[in-house]
Amino acid sequence: MTVEAQSPLIRKLSTFVALSEAELAVLARLHRRRRTFVAGRDMVHQGQSGQLAYILSSGWVCSYKIQPDGTRQIVDFQVPGDFLGLRSVLLRTSDHSFEPIVDIEAAEVLTDDLLEAFAQTPRLATAILWAASRDEAMVVEHLVGIGRRDADARMAHFLLELGSRLALVGIGSKEGFDCPLTQYHLADTLGLSAVHVNRVLRQLRESGLVTFRDGHVTFHDYGGLVELAEFDSAYLDQSGPLLK
Repeated sequence: MTVEAQSPLIRKLSTFVALSEAELAVLARLHRRRRTFVAGRDMVHQGQSGQLAYILSSGWVCSYKIQPDGTRQIVDFQVPGDFLGLRSVLLRTSDHSFEPIVDIEAAEVLTDDLLEAFAQTPRLATAILWAASRDEAMVVEHLVGIGRRDADARMAHFLLELGSRLALVGIGSKEGFDCPLTQYHLADTLGLSAVHVNRVLRQLRESGLVTFRDGHVTFHDYGGLVELAEFDSAYLDQSGPLLK
């Protein structure tokens, strides 16, 4: 099996579609143009046009919008196996920015190559549509979290979602996962101050539910955290392929 066939994107899309050799070959071609990006320097700017899409192979990225007053709202985090900028390719302009949180490796995907892949392999196009729909479902959950969940449940739900996403691509589990996010990243994501984030994480740790320390999230009581967050993972749709 090739390196590409073991990639996080393959693992992710295989949740929805049992990929054929021909489809794996098309995905391998999409991985040809590999680039590295350094942490802290935007790879895509809000309002940028004619942008390439990327497939994240390693590392973490945040997508965010800057408000007129200069404040930042992080919309989501991208982890290995995620597309970056897919919507900006289809809509021709990026409506938000992407910033690597750590040094990353990503494959550039030209618009023509992506559209050719869709034309050659409709099942693969369906799988990528599924991935985009799943991303939209996560944004909906984040909106509900900011609007309706209290701070403890909001944090718990977010960490559980990250754990599920990372487990899908083989780098997380119900025991925990490595996580490079700072308390400022969490604050800009969850609509809390950094001080409040620190207090919430301390409360969750003292309750024996989860510890986030030294770049690692450790789940002590996974079931208790699920109960606190009222976490229903159905929106992540990780139960197995619909197309076989």
